[in-house]
Amino acid sequence: MAITAKLVKELRETTGAGMMDCKQALQETDGDMDKAIEFLREKGMAKAAKKADRIAAEGLTHIEIDKNRAVLLEVNCETDFVTKNDQFKELLSELGKHIVKQTPETVEEALSQKLHGDGDTVEKYINATVGKIGEKISLRRFALMDKTDHDAFGAYLHMGGSIGVLTLLEGTTDEELAKDIAMHIAAVSPRYVSRDEVPEQEADSEREVLKTQALNEGKPEHIVEKMVEGRLGKFFEEICLLEQDFVKDPDQKVKTYVSDKGATVKAFTRYAVGEGMEKREENFAEEVMNQMKK
Repeated sequence: MAITAKLVKELRETTGAGMMDCKQALQETDGDMDKAIEFLREKGMAKAAKKADRIAAEGLTHIEIDKNRAVLLEVNCETDFVTKNDQFKELLSELGKHIVKQTPETVEEALSQKLHGDGDTVEKYINATVGKIGEKISLRRFALMDKTDHDAFGAYLHMGGSIGVLTLLEGTTDEELAKDIAMHIAAVSPRYVSRDEVPEQEADSEREVLKTQALNEGKPEHIVEKMVEGRLGKFFEEICLLEQDFVKDPDQKVKTYVSDKGATVKAFTRYAVGEGMEKREENFAEEVMNQMKK
């Protein structure tokens, strides 16, 4: 029987076992899901299964730079306490070094790769750390960047990694300048580098909202368009890095500050740990009761 990626994913979600282990289990049991689950349990490979449904929305970001390549990644865990664990910090470092060297395109590809080029996969390495620490841990996302010898990376981790920002500036090798821009991004959270990057659909949608607002305010139609364009400028200032007032010198726009130094902002990535994820609501009484029932 052909072992499909869908089957492997389903078994992985059910057991919490590693991707390659799930594939092997399905091959050994000719694709029988129940037998594959039993196979994994017998081999002790489903040890992380009990943790698979837990919410892991804490964690840290990490930046690894290797010459002209850099990566920003986010690893999640269940509690903030674990982020102070040396084993967790070592995991971040190892994942950063691996990804910056092997340049996987997706998290799934990264998890299936051999760590250090031999031995266990990245996924097995993470699961081994789960076994040591006792919490669900997952590599959520990463972003790779490449530069030339004439460019600069800016790396900034806020509060030890609760927010991570990686910037790429062209036309300068000034890492402090690139870091200043990264710190600005951490504080102000722009979504795009410039107006040119804003999707046309998003700009048109905002334009319609502003037009409706102006008409509802009773403004004459002949001046509404002019008002809308003015307000749209404010919208771009909120979401576009180059349009924003630079936090270290609010009298200047970021675009002016950077261009005066002969540089341009090529790209940036900003991760805030757990953004968009469901946060766990602590209920210690319920947790104690659940422990007593076991």
